[in-house]
Amino acid sequence: MSNSKDGFIICGTDTNVGKTLISAFLVQGLNATYWKPIQSGFEDGGDTFQISKILNLNKNRIIDEVYKLNTPVSPHWAAEIDNILIDQKHLKMPDHQNTIILETAGGVMVPLRRNLLQIDQIKEWGLPVILIVRSGLGTLNHTFLTLESLRKRSIEIAGIIINGPKHKDNPKTIQEISDTNIIAEFPQLEFITAEILAKEWERQNLTKIFNELLNPKQSNV
Repeated sequence: MSNSKDGFIICGTDTNVGKTLISAFLVQGLNATYWKPIQSGFEDGGDTFQISKILNLNKNRIIDEVYKLNTPVSPHWAAEIDNILIDQKHLKMPDHQNTIILETAGGVMVPLRRNLLQIDQIKEWGLPVILIVRSGLGTLNHTFLTLESLRKRSIEIAGIIINGPKHKDNPKTIQEISDTNIIAEFPQLEFITAEILAKEWERQNLTKIFNELLNPKQSNV
């Protein structure tokens, strides 16, 4: 097994922006391993359970949560409620054989402890970030603020995935003003299954796009 940098950190601009849905989409398309180190709250079994259920994943493509916190609130507070201190030494990147999709707990500025922001742990992990943003009203401010925070800390940004109903202007505005690549626009789907996700992946020709993201040197030859 290797502890390579072959993977992405999935962050969102806000709560319920679609990180877990897009994580499932990427795990499916890349035949990747899924890891959500910190889970706050276990409605519907938690995000790891939901992704495993949707994709019918083998256990070798799931890395268990490090911290399973009972209350669906910010990780620092959920940990305090459970009388737990989130320790960075337990959050080291695990060994993995293939591409890893690491889903964060909330947005980049969410505290993991009262003296540790999630963005500082993202910096420690060292993987490029894919930012999940809403398609509609309010997304511009949230998106630009999040990108600014990541760039201020010199964190690599692989690109943006826009989630939600098609918007006439927001994708163009985000790309022009932020100078950030939009990897995909994920549509609003009535049902989510592994088969539907696979068809959407093929429709957007994302294998080619991600081959270039994962192998930038080869794509520039």
